[in-house]
Amino acid sequence: MSSALSVTDATFKEEVLDSELPVLVDFWAPWCGPCRMVAPVVEEIASQYVDKVKVVKVNTDENSKVATDYGIRSIPTLMIFKGGQKVDLLVGAVPKTKIEATLEQFI
Repeated sequence: MSSALSVTDATFKEEVLDSELPVLVDFWAPWCGPCRMVAPVVEEIASQYVDKVKVVKVNTDENSKVATDYGIRSIPTLMIFKGGQKVDLLVGAVPKTKIEATLEQFI
C-alpha cells in the first residue's frame, strides 16, 4: 500500500492548500520513466516523514487543472507547499538527499 495519498483536481485544495503540515506534491504520469524512477524515493520519504510532512501524488494525465494552475511543464515535478503557498520546486528525477535537504527547510 502506498504511503503517499493520491490527490485529484477536486481534492487538491483540501489535501494540499488547507493542510496543517508542509506538503510534498509529486506531479507524475504513468507513462513517464523518470516518474517511475523517483516514485520509490517519494514513498520512502512519505514513510520517513510521516508526522512531519504530508506526501501526495497528482497524476497529471487525470488532473490537468491542478497541473496547469501550477505551470507543470515537465514531470516528475516535486512541489513543496506550506501554509497553502508553493514554497519550493524540484524538477526531474532528483536524488533522495536533495529532496530531504529541501524538505528540511520547511519542517
